[in-house]
Amino acid sequence: MNDMVRTPPTTPPNGRRGRRRTDEAAAPPVPLLSAPSERQRMLALPPPDGTSARRRPLKPGIFGVLDIGSTKITCLIGRGESDGTLRVLGSGWQRSRGVRLGGITDLREAERAIRAAVGQAEQQADHHLRAVTVNLSCGQPESRLFNVRWPVGGRAVSDADIRRVVYEGRARAATEGRDVIHALPLTFSVDETTGVEDPRGHHCDQLAARLHVVDATATALRNLTAVLGRCDLDAAAIVAAPLASGLSVLVEDERELGATVVDMGGGTTSIAVFAEGQILHTAQLPVGGLHVTKDIAGMLSTPLSSAERLKVIYGNAESSSDDEREMVNVQLIGDDEHQFTRLPRSRIVSVIRPRIEETFELVRDRLDNAGLGKAAAGRIVLTGGASQMDGIVPMAARILGRQVRPGRPVGVRGLPEPAQGPGFATAVGLLGWAAGAGQTLQDIDLSEPRAPGFVRRLVDFLRERV
Repeated sequence: MNDMVRTPPTTPPNGRRGRRRTDEAAAPPVPLLSAPSERQRMLALPPPDGTSARRRPLKPGIFGVLDIGSTKITCLIGRGESDGTLRVLGSGWQRSRGVRLGGITDLREAERAIRAAVGQAEQQADHHLRAVTVNLSCGQPESRLFNVRWPVGGRAVSDADIRRVVYEGRARAATEGRDVIHALPLTFSVDETTGVEDPRGHHCDQLAARLHVVDATATALRNLTAVLGRCDLDAAAIVAAPLASGLSVLVEDERELGATVVDMGGGTTSIAVFAEGQILHTAQLPVGGLHVTKDIAGMLSTPLSSAERLKVIYGNAESSSDDEREMVNVQLIGDDEHQFTRLPRSRIVSVIRPRIEETFELVRDRLDNAGLGKAAAGRIVLTGGASQMDGIVPMAARILGRQVRPGRPVGVRGLPEPAQGPGFATAVGLLGWAAGAGQTLQDIDLSEPRAPGFVRRLVDFLRERV
């Protein structure tokens, strides 16, 4: 079929249908509106097939994860589905005990809370856990980027070469008193060719990699593994909390184009910067929703339980004209539990607002000092339990100067309705990581090598070089 509609014969005024004269100039053809031009046909690209080059199948099996937070401890048991989503088979959560600012402060109390949460999840899933993937929110985690090179000598790159590059990055990042948690390859280069996701099989003289390394204090990590041991659990993996939250709340385009996740928890606020499908930077601030609660309790002389209730029901990060007129009953600290006073809602807002402003100012300073350039200039996604307060999104947009949206877990099925909010973003992200989501070269074991002795390290070095 051509690109023109056929022009009907003309009809003279007298009604007789006449034949068009052959020597008369023909009218220009009228193109069909739906038909693309020749130039459009040459430049058009095939439509997307709905799949992503970065999306990889999830690992088979059932996985357990544990989110040890300052306000609650959450356990999820689930598996990865064939369509790339996660299915939760069992869940349990308890009020956090023996945990402060993400760190273990009382082994016995933390053990009780962990056992209770894990027991609930195991009962629902009818599955016994022996190991869990656990979050890292303690030990003052720090994030750094390293460029590492490794000679290959013209042969094909192997798994051993990739491991050596990662091990070299771990060695360069080693600091006394701190242990490396992640050494994540962001991208590889084979000689002059950059942007290689999987260099195996490529022939080159030199293999280079850009690594994102996250470490934390060794003693905090020992306490974390110790409390798991008391619960008869092994640590299958330890994952930085902001990394897990990003995997849970960001859509694929955000991870690719650039976005920053700000996870506002009870005791800490963590930051994760994503770009080109990878996490480039993490940071943690020792301030969270519990600090707001304590501010209210101290300024209004009310018990902590009452301050938490006031924050949840009447809290707002931005003031309004109605705050001065709306009166709130506030319980006072003392022997008499029924002693109340009436205060305008504006008093509560005036306590909350400075703390939230301070938090976002600290987030802004961390991003400005991260040295990531345009990668840290993308939109902000707020998640975590403390991010649910009214007025917090417009305040974040004003202070950070970015587009801001609230984030909650996506791509997960079977999650109970109370656990579908932003307070469970880290737990869902941990489940995704355990199933292989967000991991580069997930079929290679890139964990720290078990070679503590000098002789063993020398033998491994010679074996891989010769």
